[in-house]
Amino acid sequence: MREHGDRPGTTVLRASPVRRRRNYDPAITTASVEPVSTLRGAGVEVDARRAARVAAGVCLAALAVSVIALFVAGVHKNAQITGLRTHGVPVQVTVTGCMGLLGGSGSNAAGYTCRGTYTMDGVRYDEVIPGDTLRPPGTTLRGVTVPGDPSLLSTTRIVDAEHASWNVFVLPAILLTFLILVAGTLLWRRIRISTV
Repeated sequence: MREHGDRPGTTVLRASPVRRRRNYDPAITTASVEPVSTLRGAGVEVDARRAARVAAGVCLAALAVSVIALFVAGVHKNAQITGLRTHGVPVQVTVTGCMGLLGGSGSNAAGYTCRGTYTMDGVRYDEVIPGDTLRPPGTTLRGVTVPGDPSLLSTTRIVDAEHASWNVFVLPAILLTFLILVAGTLLWRRIRISTV
């Protein structure tokens, strides 16, 4: 608000009186002991025991899926090794190119993956060569493949060194034992609590 001062040509500024807003409620502006979650809609309550049971169930299910996947991978690996050793046919593989693999932070070379071509029964195949050795393009290697599965290719050196083994089942067996112990313990506790 402006008013004229005592001297001619001067203006004095005065503060306007503070106006109260309608519907002013001092209880809203002060700190409340009520939780904020109840201001709008329904409040949320979490049953910690039920949440823990759900989390444990999800973890046990994930562990069971991992155990099954590892067992299947072990069976598949042993079947591939056995197939190459018993039904494998020799082929000449010509390296077409290699690509570097990076490890860690992406600044260290971790090895190489190479592709090669070979011909079997008049059909030319282009497959990944197992191993991580850098090979110049045009290099020929002695390879082994299975007639019914031409994508299964290995070098003779790798086939001679590999044997089907029970070692691929060690980790899944340990995880399965752990899964059975944990599931058994949880089931025993649940039965014990329900009988009390």
